[in-house]
Amino acid sequence: MFEYQLMTDEQKELVKMVRQMLDKELAPIVPEIDKKGEYPMEIHKRMGEMGFFAMDVPEEYGGVGLDAETICHVREALGYVDAGFACSFSASTFGIKPVLLFGTEEQKHEYGERLAAGEISANCMTEPQSGSDLGNTKTKAVRDGDYYVINGRKCFATNGGLASIYTIGASTDPEAGNRGISLFIIPRDTPGVSVGKDEDKMGLRASNTTDVVFEDARIPVANRIGEENAGFKMMMKVLSRTRPTGMAPGLGVAQRALDLAVQYSRERVAFGGPIGKKQAIQFKLADMEIGVQTARQQLIYNAKLIDQGIYDSRLGSVTKAYVADVAMMCAHEAMQIYGGYGYSREYPIEKLFRDARIFSLFEGTNEIQRMSIGGALVGKLKK
Repeated sequence: MFEYQLMTDEQKELVKMVRQMLDKELAPIVPEIDKKGEYPMEIHKRMGEMGFFAMDVPEEYGGVGLDAETICHVREALGYVDAGFACSFSASTFGIKPVLLFGTEEQKHEYGERLAAGEISANCMTEPQSGSDLGNTKTKAVRDGDYYVINGRKCFATNGGLASIYTIGASTDPEAGNRGISLFIIPRDTPGVSVGKDEDKMGLRASNTTDVVFEDARIPVANRIGEENAGFKMMMKVLSRTRPTGMAPGLGVAQRALDLAVQYSRERVAFGGPIGKKQAIQFKLADMEIGVQTARQQLIYNAKLIDQGIYDSRLGSVTKAYVADVAMMCAHEAMQIYGGYGYSREYPIEKLFRDARIFSLFEGTNEIQRMSIGGALVGKLKK
């Protein structure tokens, strides 16, 4: 794995500790959990024992309080071994990101401490008809005195079947589109809340992904996050702060694809020598290295700005789209270098290819990111 020359000694030690545990305990079972589509809770608990639960939750709310740059390094290390585990473990705190930014002090303390104790959260925004269009949310929250009654179905919820805490977006003013969305905290044991189908995914199979269904679920008004009808803006601000850390596992996939391709190019002999001596192969490896290096710099640059309190949604979209594209490019080129063996499940490349594909789809497709970037550059045009 790439040795980061600019990492602090503490960051290097954290990455080393994580990789040693994962290489020993997770790597041997990756083929099994990939085949079965199961999240390895024993490894999840081991991460907690090592002090990585709630690593992105501030210390004053019970968490570890790591900065965004350090979290990127740790999550890349997770993604290098298994992107599915990396995404689910990383997302275990994503559900309360809106709480940490916009919640009350009571909410921050309660849910921060619960995640630090090992509970898992899930952010439930996507719906079957809307995809990346949060403004097209059909889940409704109707005020009834001191409660809201919630009805609807969420899909593609990472950790939906593992979480005890859900954060959801629901329409409190259906006529207002994205200006009528509110955010809520919903405990899983709330009557009317159930877990729907478990997605049988192409890749990231160790990551738990399900539907979550709400049928006349009554929650107190105190469980609303921030002001009513401000949910869309809040989620956009959340995403502007989580783009680099959310995409770090994808960089881990890209780095591993490159490492395996380099190793194979040295070992595979054809036409009288190692294929790595051929210019066609060297050019592929060079493009992969260029992509990995530049994606890492983009990721860390974005993270450093966040650590300085600079939140740029356009930059976040650039980071998300670019790292996703590099992950897919590296997996594709590695498969080309492996040839037919890359297509075989006896080799790790086909899994990396399947895992890499998701990064340009989830948390807003790369097309949506490019629309956001282009729109930010052009500005508002007069009709």
